[in-house]
Amino acid sequence: MTELTSLPQFPWLSLLVVLPLAGALLCLMHSKRPADCRALSLATSLAVFGVALYLFICHGQGEGRWLLYEDVSWIERYGARYVLALDGIALLMVLLTSFMQVSAVLLAWRVERQVSSFFALLLLLEAGLMGIFLAYDLVLFYLFWEVALIPMFFLISVWGGANRRQAALKFFLYTLVGSFFMLIAIIALYQIHGAQSGIYSFVIGDLLQTQLTAAQEGWLFAGFMAAFIVKSPLVPFHTWLTDALTESPAAGSLDLTGLLLKTGIYGLIRVAFPLFPNATESFLPILAVFALVGLFHAAWSAYHQDDIKRLLAYSSISHLGLVVLGLAAWQLTAWEGSILLMVTHGITTGALFVLVALIQERTGTRSLKELGGLWGQAPCLGFLFLLFSLASLGLPGLANFAGEILVLLGTFQQHPFWAVIALLGVVFAAAYMLRLVQGVLWGPVYKERSLPDLTLREWIILLPMAILVVWMGVYPEPFLAPMHGAVASLLAGGLP
Repeated sequence: MTELTSLPQFPWLSLLVVLPLAGALLCLMHSKRPADCRALSLATSLAVFGVALYLFICHGQGEGRWLLYEDVSWIERYGARYVLALDGIALLMVLLTSFMQVSAVLLAWRVERQVSSFFALLLLLEAGLMGIFLAYDLVLFYLFWEVALIPMFFLISVWGGANRRQAALKFFLYTLVGSFFMLIAIIALYQIHGAQSGIYSFVIGDLLQTQLTAAQEGWLFAGFMAAFIVKSPLVPFHTWLTDALTESPAAGSLDLTGLLLKTGIYGLIRVAFPLFPNATESFLPILAVFALVGLFHAAWSAYHQDDIKRLLAYSSISHLGLVVLGLAAWQLTAWEGSILLMVTHGITTGALFVLVALIQERTGTRSLKELGGLWGQAPCLGFLFLLFSLASLGLPGLANFAGEILVLLGTFQQHPFWAVIALLGVVFAAAYMLRLVQGVLWGPVYKERSLPDLTLREWIILLPMAILVVWMGVYPEPFLAPMHGAVASLLAGGLP
């Protein structure tokens, strides 16, 4: 650890991981009292959000790369340490995770089957995600990576749709194979570093000093990329996502698209790029091709979907293609745009999945052919559906626009041709979102029915998201400022 000093501090970062774990345990202990499980889950999620918000307010404008860290001896004999570190990028992801988790708990409020297990898995998933975004030791990172995989598998396979078991198995196998190659790469890097320095360590700050041949760096980089590309997910490794999102319960879809998809891209930023700068430099053009192919392929597939949940799943792949393109541009503005777009995409697409769940509850269908006229039947629900759809397609003044324009501007400065191609993809993306809005809100009424509008609980879920979508579109600076130092430091540390 050369970058961090050792000053005693309150373990805020550990609290972000421990609180949801404790909440999950309490839910299991109250398995015969579903109402208590709901209340415990909500109280835990609110407490975690409170801690994340406190860190954002107190440390969000801090200078330097690291805002907080914790370094404790763990499995010292094998060089594994309990190291959590928070920079501006991790701070935004932690804040997003805690915010979306409160929405997921409220959305799952009506779950009636195996209530304690459901909420315990939701909280376990939150703990895993927090660990991924905070871990600065590769053993710890891998541990949390796997912890996040398990609850999502059970959420899909037990509480999912008709084809839930197939979708869960596909999700599990894809991500497990990717994780296997990452584990091999972690062990190999650990051994090489130990042989060179005599110090066996899994701490990323130590491993940055490892001297690698071109062949070693290429193979190790490929091992990590196998995990991160699948989880991102980049075309053609994306097929698990559409099935998993379609079959997930509503709260699972919210966490999957809003949070879990971001872990692959976060792994690129936190682990793969800094550890292997030469391999990264060679791989960036290939990464750009992956991103652009995904942007167009997913947009085209989304346009032809009848199931609106599946349409949104493809739209997520398309948006994440733009995020990855910004990283491939290796430019400060593009990176800040990519990270901001990760956050705004989590909120806008997460809100759309919430609305799809509410529409399905009311109409019993997700088919565009069987929807239409929702604006007149449930105007408040229709208004929010329009707001989040417009935000998703990047309308100026709403959340996604700020991230998209920064990605395009930054990419244009480095690679004008990439930016022009991506701009065409963004325009194409507007086509499927407008088809979605037209089909759901103003299309011909398939069946005359009286639909209840938003309830108080549903307003509580969606209104904060709507406020954030407008705020981040009009004034994104408070969310850009925390990441500036961290992004500049990461870009300065690499060779491209």
